Amino acid sequence: MMAAENEALQILNAQTRDIGFPVRRLLPQISRRSIGPFVFLDHMGPARFPAGSTENDVRPHPHIGLGTLTYLFSGAMMHRDSLGVVQRILPGAVNWMCAGRGISHSERIPEDVRAADEAVEGIQMWLALPEPLQEAEPAFRHYPESALPAWQQDGADWHLLIGEWGTRRSPVAVPSSTFYAAGKLGAEAIFEFPAEVEERAVYVAQGALVSDGQRLQAGSLVVLAPGSTPVFRATESARVMLLGGAPLDGPRYMWWNFVSSSRERIEKAAADWNAGRFPEVPGEHDRIPAPALKPEQRN
Repeated sequence: MMAAENEALQILNAQTRDIGFPVRRLLPQISRRSIGPFVFLDHMGPARFPAGSTENDVRPHPHIGLGTLTYLFSGAMMHRDSLGVVQRILPGAVNWMCAGRGISHSERIPEDVRAADEAVEGIQMWLALPEPLQEAEPAFRHYPESALPAWQQDGADWHLLIGEWGTRRSPVAVPSSTFYAAGKLGAEAIFEFPAEVEERAVYVAQGALVSDGQRLQAGSLVVLAPGSTPVFRATESARVMLLGGAPLDGPRYMWWNFVSSSRERIEKAAADWNAGRFPEVPGEHDRIPAPALKPEQRN
């Protein structure tokens, strides 16, 4: 839902959901389906999980036509997928999973994190793959925090996750023009979003900002007008995510965990998953069934 708009900013508010722990969903929304290649944005937690259990673990589930990006602020998660990858996800690292023609994976809370009563919090994004790559071979890449450019500027600590910012370049390889950065801001820190990124948004994960006299609260996704150069100032300690890139190369359909330019392809993926035709995650013996497609979702 669009909460406010001026010449340079469109503000989208999070839709909070409880899936056993709090999740703030920023994309997609009726008024904004995508920003650059980003078609899905969830802010997970912070949440703590009972020790000695698997409560709220995400069991194996499938994806097609997209890439997932996981970035944690705190805690840890354990990624396992049908390629045989087992990767502990730590704060500051970037984990890129390209689903392509089909992949399945699980995301579980490690037992040591549960036992320590450590809060898990982070951002999960989906990027729609370019149409020619929607049926690409699936792949997974892990980039540790130490591999990504980091610097201090105007009272902020920046971490470039994808793309280029001035002379800095991230090693994370994605198949379309994409920008993604994380910032921790002290009170009175200022920043501008690089204007050369075509579609841009700032997510206020914690704290608050102000721009041109407009206060931007935590949980706000601030979409910038093309070519605009608003200056943002933190009114208190804050955490922000900057995201964007080139517009999508065509419309996309999203249903459950699938993204495609074809409704029929999504329907086939759901049938394939429920029939056991997706590759399995080694060592995993349960799965999340696909929900039933409603008649209006087939039109």
